[in-house]
This record gives sequence, structure tokens and C-alpha cells, in this order.
Amino acid sequence: MAETICRALRDGSLAGEHAPALTIKDSIPSPFGFDAFTHFLCSLSSNILAAKSQSQGIVLIAFTKSPSFYYDLLKSRGIDASSTSKWLRILDCYSDPLGWRDGVGVNGISSTETVCKNVRDLDGLFSEILRLGKEMVGSSKARFSVAIDSITVMLRHAALSCVSGLINNLRSHDNVSCVFWLIHSDLHEVRTIAVLEYMSSMVASLEPMNVAAKEQRSDSESIFSLKQYSRKGKFHLRLKRRNGRVKVMSEEFHVEQAGIKFAVYSVTNEIVSQSLIPKVQFNLQLSEKERSDRENVVLPFEHQEIGKTSEIYDGRRSLSGYATDLITTSASVAEKRHSEADIVGKGEIHYLRDSDDEEMPDSDEDPDDDLDI
Repeated sequence: MAETICRALRDGSLAGEHAPALTIKDSIPSPFGFDAFTHFLCSLSSNILAAKSQSQGIVLIAFTKSPSFYYDLLKSRGIDASSTSKWLRILDCYSDPLGWRDGVGVNGISSTETVCKNVRDLDGLFSEILRLGKEMVGSSKARFSVAIDSITVMLRHAALSCVSGLINNLRSHDNVSCVFWLIHSDLHEVRTIAVLEYMSSMVASLEPMNVAAKEQRSDSESIFSLKQYSRKGKFHLRLKRRNGRVKVMSEEFHVEQAGIKFAVYSVTNEIVSQSLIPKVQFNLQLSEKERSDRENVVLPFEHQEIGKTSEIYDGRRSLSGYATDLITTSASVAEKRHSEADIVGKGEIHYLRDSDDEEMPDSDEDPDDDLDI
């Protein structure tokens, strides 16, 4: 399932459509959203270096970590950090977000870094993102990706309408290939999360792993289970397809020193995939008993006879076989009629009454005399 996100970010957007947008949600019970964010960042970086991605570079808006952290991260994941000047630009919103250090300066600024000193001005932030992206990719038709490591910090300094406007402008820009960001869901109102999810084509949420009841037998075993599952959880993805359908997938993740690892559920050993069904007051699916009862229903055109083989004419039998059946049927009918009536000669038929109660009608009587007219 994580590979689905990596492919979507790698492939980018189609002509005339908005760029794919990914929301990564975590919470205090499962605070590993940043690990997932860096996983997709490194995956997209590798695809860009291998020339497999639509985008030719990444503009990273850093709110929670310094640029040096990301350089060390890329180096630890085996990505050539010396070539970052060709495909990476970091907009540093971490060192001096409000311009309080104006005149003091920030040490260690490289050619790939730009310090933002007013994170409240989202219009200026949008212009700076476009400037860095076009400066990096060069060509007017080339695309670049945008990564925001924390929408939560951005919402501390700007209103939701301004943040959503920035994201919408990025998605609709012709030079943007994809956009993805991280948000801590338990620090915001439900309305805020709903707005960001509505603007996203992919929503990934991390939940803690529930410890089974059978593993909570004693205090010592419970502590061991908590330690074992403290860095595990469930990773859910809601994917909006271009045809309007929504697909939900889930898998298990485990955070290690080398990074986050994804795997299918250990219980079911498969990825759960289903289409979202609206909540209605009636059941849209059949149970096993209902499905079995439906299969055992005898349809009206199936002439089932006990002890005999059922034959239904389906239009594919040969004409000779049909003619043979017709001759056999005609002969049996003629034999039955011959037993009921004596055919004396050509054109003469003797009628035999079925019973003595049947009387010959009198031609002088009106057959309608018994009617009250």
C-alpha cells in the first residue's frame, strides 16, 4: 500500500488535472507521521535521481527540522547528497520563521537553502516556492514536487483559509507535479482535518496497534506487549481515483532505526481493499445463508422432474434433432386420437359422446330461453 503512494507521487499529474496531494495524519498514540513523511520523501528523491519521476526536483518547506537534518537523512538512506544542488531546494521556515534574528544572520546557509523570515505571508511563501522550483528545473514545462513537513506549524501562524488557498494554488499550477504534507490530527479541530482531507487525493493515517486481550495476562506480560507494540501500528490509506471511486487499504508498519517498514497484516496476511459504501438503513450485501438460498431457488422456466433429467431447449440443438422430436410427438398424438375416435373414411368422422349425460340439443328450442331477457 505504501508503494501505491510512492507510485502516485512518482507519476505526478496528468494534463488538465490537479496534482496529486497526500495528507499524512498521526496522533499522540501513534506519533510516527514524520517517519512516514521522510519515507515518501526519500522514495521520491530516489526516483528523481533515477530519472523515473515526472518531477525533476523537490522544493521542501521545512518547519520542524533544520536543513542540515534533511541532508544527513538523505545521506543515511544512501542518496547522493552532493547532487542536491541539481534537484533539491529547501525553504527554511525553521531557523527564523518570524524574522526575530534579522541582522544577526543564520550560519551555514548553502546554495540550496533559502531562509523564510515571515511565515505568516503565505502569498510571499507561494511566490518563493515557485521561484525556487523554476530556478531548479529551468525549463518552463518541467515540473517539480512540493513537500511540507508540518501543516500543523503553518496553521499556528496563518488561518485555515489561507493555508488551503496555498495548497490549492500549488495543486493547480502547471509546474507542480505533486504535493504532500504532514499534520498532527489531534491538535486541530475536526473541521480543519476535513478541509485538508477534502483537498487531498490520498489520505494516510497512522493508528496504534491494539494489544490482544490474550497477551494481557499479567503485569509483566502487559509491559512486554506494550514495548513490543509501541513502535508498531496500522497504516490506513484512502485513495480517490480519477473515476470518482474511493478505495481504502490498510497495512501494518513497524518503525526501526533504519526507518519505517511496511508489511501486510500478520493476522489476515493480506491487504484489506474495499470500496466505501454509504451508510444506509438497509443491508447492501448478502449473507452466506442468503446467498445459498438464492442459489437454491428453482426458476419458473426450469421444469425440474423427480427422477428424470431436466432438458431445456436453448436454441442450439440441430434442426434434424428438432424434426425427429416433432415426428415422435406427432405420432404419439395421432395414436391417442385414433383410440378415441373411429375414422371410417376420408372426410367422415364419427363422434362418440364422452358420457350418457350429454344430450342432443333440440333444434326447435331457443338455446337462450332460460335467459331472463
